[in-house]
Amino acid sequence: MENQQTLYYDFIPTGEEKMKLDPAKTALLIVDMQNQFISRDGLDAQIARERGMFDKWGYFFDRIDEVVVPNNQKLLNYFRSNQLEVTYGRIACHHKDGRDRSPVQRRPGWNNILLPIGDPGAEMVDELKPLEDEIVVNKTTDSVLSGTNYEFLLRNMGIETVVCTGVVTDQCVASTVRSLADAGFEVILVEDACAAATKELHDAEIMIMNQIYCQVMSTEETIQFISEEMEQGVIV
Repeated sequence: MENQQTLYYDFIPTGEEKMKLDPAKTALLIVDMQNQFISRDGLDAQIARERGMFDKWGYFFDRIDEVVVPNNQKLLNYFRSNQLEVTYGRIACHHKDGRDRSPVQRRPGWNNILLPIGDPGAEMVDELKPLEDEIVVNKTTDSVLSGTNYEFLLRNMGIETVVCTGVVTDQCVASTVRSLADAGFEVILVEDACAAATKELHDAEIMIMNQIYCQVMSTEETIQFISEEMEQGVIV
């Protein structure tokens, strides 16, 4: 796909430097695809309706239903059918009053998130439910790495590349991608498996992160890329 990039990398044609990938050392990471945030019946959608703001979120929920969930399902099916690692990061605090949350999740507004472990809103939507043996990391931060043992788990499993999807592009997804890149992982950000509140926010964040922190690909490009590496006999 044609991806925009910032002036920092304007002198390098997009895709000129092809990343190296070993499928056996690659994990899918689905970020915050939880009932509270992306379900039309979730708490966020209910609050938006109560405040007369639901129409403003039309783009977000349409993209979730029509693009993001189906593409995450494709990626899940692909990773599972090829016995590749599947992981999840989700917002979920330990204390019911949320006193273990980071300050960013206590501030007034949309980021004031109180989702104790066990709350139905904290669960991944039914279409993307984790299997019993798949890793689910609970976080009280934006980044899946910050304040969790996710990086430690990846190192234990020998993971070198993370394929990242989820919501929202300009907050938890972006924080996660940057943290992964800083920690030395190769990152593929699947553009059509992510969403932000508006197209403008999504596109801007994609452009900012592309080439610097990650390689931006579509769902089909990601699957094709990994399949090509498999065909070349990377897996032993």
